Amino acid sequence: MSKFVRLHDYVQQQGMITNNLFQPESASLKALGRAHCYDYLEQLCGNQVDHKAWRRIGLPWSQGLVDRTLTAPNGTLKTARLALKYGMACHLAGGTHHAHFDFGSGFCILNDLAYTSKTLIDQGEADKILIFDLDVHQGDGTAAILKNEPRVFTCSIHCEKNFPFRKSASDLDIGLEVGMEDNAYLEMVETTLTRLLAQEQPDLVLYDAGVDVWTSDELGRLKISWSGIQQRDELVLKTCLQRHIPIATVIGGGYDKDHQRLAERHAIIVETAFDLFPVFLS
Repeated sequence: MSKFVRLHDYVQQQGMITNNLFQPESASLKALGRAHCYDYLEQLCGNQVDHKAWRRIGLPWSQGLVDRTLTAPNGTLKTARLALKYGMACHLAGGTHHAHFDFGSGFCILNDLAYTSKTLIDQGEADKILIFDLDVHQGDGTAAILKNEPRVFTCSIHCEKNFPFRKSASDLDIGLEVGMEDNAYLEMVETTLTRLLAQEQPDLVLYDAGVDVWTSDELGRLKISWSGIQQRDELVLKTCLQRHIPIATVIGGGYDKDHQRLAERHAIIVETAFDLFPVFLS
């Protein structure tokens, strides 16, 4: 959990935080009900989730965790709204794509991507959204929650032989072979994104920039270099911005005993966006 404060501190030390930092408020259970079962939300807040179901999440319950969990989805929602206004925005958290309608899984308690998409669609702020998920693990919760929502297209490019072992069907799933390296990976990302932008013509892209694709990530199983992640993020951002399609980013997964190195890995997407934004703003 320390990666979140470390990420904030790192991008601040690098001079990327000026007057551009926004903070979300906690989301109400009624609002979160767009993506989640109300009984589950109440059980979460009251520490009444079944023990076996809570073990599936993999985190110890605490009031601090609940407070953060209720706030983070609104961080992604605020990021999406800022992207719609300015063209691009980055959330220093988010990407909890394993959370399902009525249960959490894989360190994910609530699904910020599904919640944000449903909120924007329901409130008429977007007519078509593309969720482009490049976390190394398939976005099963996102796919399941949004399976009957034709206005949101879910795409997951992930390592096939990895968690979750029982996957939900996204609108497009691309399972990569264990050990895939930079060139083949970047070609797959570029080809897929270019095709989907032309096909779906979204009003907004929600980009899960998971860094667990890195070759030394503890839970990854791909062999993408640090430079490869940088190239990937630049490719995704440029591809959207060149087409004047707003893009909101979340950090997704990343696992490393060196928490500072992990924070700096998550900062790649923020650094890339920070460098690109003045170019496209002009």
